[in-house]
Amino acid sequence: MTKKQRRLTLIGGCFAIAAIAIALALTALQSSITFFYTPSDLIALDELPTRTIRLGGLVENGSVEYFNASDKAQVKFIVTDTEARTEVVFAGILPDLFREGQGVVVQGNLNTDGRVIAQEVLAKHDETYMPKEVADALKEQGHWRQGSDTPQ
Repeated sequence: MTKKQRRLTLIGGCFAIAAIAIALALTALQSSITFFYTPSDLIALDELPTRTIRLGGLVENGSVEYFNASDKAQVKFIVTDTEARTEVVFAGILPDLFREGQGVVVQGNLNTDGRVIAQEVLAKHDETYMPKEVADALKEQGHWRQGSDTPQ
C-alpha cells in the first residue's frame, strides 16, 4: 500500500467513525427534542404532533377554572396568541406567578380533540419577563409594542 492509499484509508476511516458518532448522537437526542408552538401554529398544522410539545402564549383573561377546588389540584385554562386559542388541562400545583393575562409556556401532549394535557407549567418570574419563544411569536404576529416588554 502506498502512502497516498494509506492516507486516503485513514481519512475515510475517520470520516466513517465521525458519521457513526453523529448518527448515534442524533438518535439519542431525538427522544428529548421538544418543539415549541403557539396556538396559531397548532391550527396551521396538517397533522397533530404525537410527541411532547411546548405551547406558549398568554393566559386568556377569565379562562382559568379549578376542579377539585378544595386543593386546586386540577386547573383548566386557555392559552392564546391573540389570534387562536388552545385549551390546557394541568393536574398539579401552578407556579405562584401564574395568572391571567400573563405569558406562560406549558409542556405536555396534545390529545385528539386539540387540548394540551400539561405535565409542566412555566410562568414568568418578574413583571417584565416573558419567555423568549412567546415574545418572538408575538413579535412575528405583530402583537408586540416596540420599546415595551408587554404585548398589545
